[in-house]
Amino acid sequence: MWFTKLFLAICFLTLTLAHFSLAQNAPQDFVNAHNAIRAKVGVGPLVWNHTVAAYAQNYANKRIGDCNLEHSYGPYGENLAEGYGNLNGVDAVKMWASEKPDYDHGSNSCISGDDECLHYTQVVWRNSVHLGCGRAKCENGWVFVICSYDPVGNIEGQRPY
Repeated sequence: MWFTKLFLAICFLTLTLAHFSLAQNAPQDFVNAHNAIRAKVGVGPLVWNHTVAAYAQNYANKRIGDCNLEHSYGPYGENLAEGYGNLNGVDAVKMWASEKPDYDHGSNSCISGDDECLHYTQVVWRNSVHLGCGRAKCENGWVFVICSYDPVGNIEGQRPY
């Protein structure tokens, strides 16, 4: 009897943890995280696009073997992230948005002089309207996250908003 109760408790705990591991990785989670950041600068919302999402997930699957932050050089704008353990999609978006202090809207450039604000500017790029993201657990235990944007952002000489 006690074995049955223990078994049921373990099954319940496993299902509960599986639910939490999926939390903040659903398409709407990615969209909401992006749109909250975009709203702060008066940029219209992104909508989930299944074609763009399929592209992103396909590329994430290609990174499973090495988890390298190498761009796909595909037809979409792109942000990449990797993290150890259980990096979720919302946390990846927050990482990209954390570059906002390095963006100077007046000069339309990264304050640091390098490209340390381009993830942020892609998130808030006003002309991007479609979003698709993918996520994969890599063989080394890290997690690879990609979000793709259509139309592409970070066009030289143009402002994100």
